[in-house]
Amino acid sequence: MPIPIADHWFENVRIDEDVTLIFEPHVVPFLRCNIWHIRGRDRDLMIDTGTGLASLATFAKDILGHRVTAVATHVHLDHIGCHHEFGECLVHPLEAGGLRDPNKDMTLAGREFNPADLATLSLPSLAPLEISGPMVTALPHEGFDLSSYHLHPANGISCIGEGDSIDLGDRAFDVLHLPGHSPGSLGLWEARTGTLFSGDAIYDGPLIDDLHHSDRAQYEKTLQRLRRMPINRVHAGHDPSFGRDRLHQLIDRQMRLWDETR
Repeated sequence: MPIPIADHWFENVRIDEDVTLIFEPHVVPFLRCNIWHIRGRDRDLMIDTGTGLASLATFAKDILGHRVTAVATHVHLDHIGCHHEFGECLVHPLEAGGLRDPNKDMTLAGREFNPADLATLSLPSLAPLEISGPMVTALPHEGFDLSSYHLHPANGISCIGEGDSIDLGDRAFDVLHLPGHSPGSLGLWEARTGTLFSGDAIYDGPLIDDLHHSDRAQYEKTLQRLRRMPINRVHAGHDPSFGRDRLHQLIDRQMRLWDETR
């Protein structure tokens, strides 16, 4: 059956005065990334940028400041699709190559990827998640050719890692290296508010630890680290935000799962 045309592509939800969640409702849940906009006095952050099927910069132009920095929590295709629209991009050095030259090893979408069939992604067997069919339930506009979808190289790339800080003028975020899901997965931590922007290191859904570049041993250390931190709120790469109690439940559940499969 033909794929319908969406009447709008992005939706946004104001979390507080300075934080807005943006998402793509017509992208299937597996690839529906949470895009976080944080307004700062001196610059704004865009944490992850979605699939790139439509222009994020155009949609968000009314809420963006004069200087915008796009952060890649990691470089899987659902998180970096619109980084090329921003002049400043931050990424961990282990994954910078995926922004400069998007490729299957980094982004999971190689030349053979067919957006009409998610089974062509570079993934292990994910049968329980039933990853198949098109990556969208609607098209961004009339005449859009889904088969033409590809990731664009980004510019203005700088590398960040553990111990760095991102200063917005009126608030600052410490950079955490949170490997496991991918080698260069990053989180942004605001100690003053106890808020973590976690990317895919932790979210309220089945965690993926068996990609070709995943590392379960590192992932365990990452989750143990997060459990020890005084985190009050997690804004994750997918699914709803959650608090400290839910964070501990999710980590404990994942640890039990790993213990059962050793």
